[in-house]
Amino acid sequence: MTRWAVVTGAGSGVGQATALALVAAGWSVVALGRRLSALEETRSLAGALAGRITAIACDIARQDAVREVGARIEREFGPVEVLVNAAGTNAPQRALEVLSDADYHAMMETNLNGAYFCVQAFLPGMRARGSGTIVNIVSDAGKQASPKAGPAYVMSKFGLAGLTQAINAEERSRGIRAIGIFPGDIDTPLLNRRPVVPDEAARARMMQPEDIAACVMLAVQLPSRAVIEELIIRPR
Repeated sequence: MTRWAVVTGAGSGVGQATALALVAAGWSVVALGRRLSALEETRSLAGALAGRITAIACDIARQDAVREVGARIEREFGPVEVLVNAAGTNAPQRALEVLSDADYHAMMETNLNGAYFCVQAFLPGMRARGSGTIVNIVSDAGKQASPKAGPAYVMSKFGLAGLTQAINAEERSRGIRAIGIFPGDIDTPLLNRRPVVPDEAARARMMQPEDIAACVMLAVQLPSRAVIEELIIRPR
């Protein structure tokens, strides 16, 4: 039987690495992201396994779009057993004194609301089947605020951590588990949106997207009787 996973933000960074790790482990993946061209690049990186990845353009900040895509996925492909919320954004002008309303709302809509919309799209099917794994890629900014992350990003990630806890509190009796992964610095394209973009030497000391994907796979592959509720990972 085909095992289906949905990964948001699958066009780059952690989402891309996670989609590739899942297909390598035998899963079929629906890759979601705003840009179809980026998702197709992820498919090409899968090589001979590219047929296991279905790319669908979707702006997860739009609840109507998420509902439509969620219904389409379960209708056309089958039950979704794993949801990985890896999409995230930040803004160069992120400090309190310079943060614009538009950037604030964009971060909350993608980092928190988008994850919530996706959870609500796939939870009913998981409940009906009595099983499901939801992995939220949070950030260590969801544990401790820092000027490096900025307030809107921190607020969205604290909220995502709360969503993870709420899923476990309400859904564990239905066979559903949620995992929050809290990474430190990762060398991803999101670094290009920092006020000061890290140089190559700094990036070399950071984790790689594949390191976080390995954490996702650990959480997904655990027996259904166990759940890693929170996992903090930082560069060594």
